[in-house]
This record gives sequence, structure tokens and C-alpha cells, in this order.
Amino acid sequence: MTSLFQILMLILDIVWFFIIAHVIMSWLVQFQVLNLRQPLVAQIWYGLNRILAPMYDTIRRFIPPMGGLDLAPLIALVGIYAIRIILVNNFASF
Repeated sequence: MTSLFQILMLILDIVWFFIIAHVIMSWLVQFQVLNLRQPLVAQIWYGLNRILAPMYDTIRRFIPPMGGLDLAPLIALVGIYAIRIILVNNFASF
């Protein structure tokens, strides 16, 4: 069962990294540091969007629109952190 716990933690870490990379990349695109016309940047951007869009869309259904502010990544990060806490605190029951 330790292996299952470690795999779950690894998956949560990977999703955490993808969200952080997506947030930082969105800032860099907005401030025109990165250009989406560059093929590598566009591939990474659209890949991250395709991976994270289902999770963000689910969260966006429950939060009200905030103008131009998207709180879905923040809520996703808090949710992942909460899942990590629950898994670590209940590791003994595995």
C-alpha cells in the first residue's frame, strides 16, 4: 500500500507542477514576454490548456464570474494541497 500512496503523491505533485507552470506561462504571455506564434511556446501552452481545461471547467461551474480574474487555478492548488493533507494524515489506514 505504500506504493499506492507514493504513486498518488507523485500524481498530485505532477498536477501541482502543471498548474504552477500554466499560471506562470499565462503571466508571461499576458506581459508579452512569450509569444504564442513561436511553435514550442504554442505547443506547451496548448498542451497545458488541454490537460488542465477539464479540471478548470469543473471548478468554474461552481465559482461566480469575477470579471477578468480567474480563481480556478488557485482553487485547484488549494484542493490538491487539501488532498495531500488528507492522504498524509490517513496514511496509517492504508
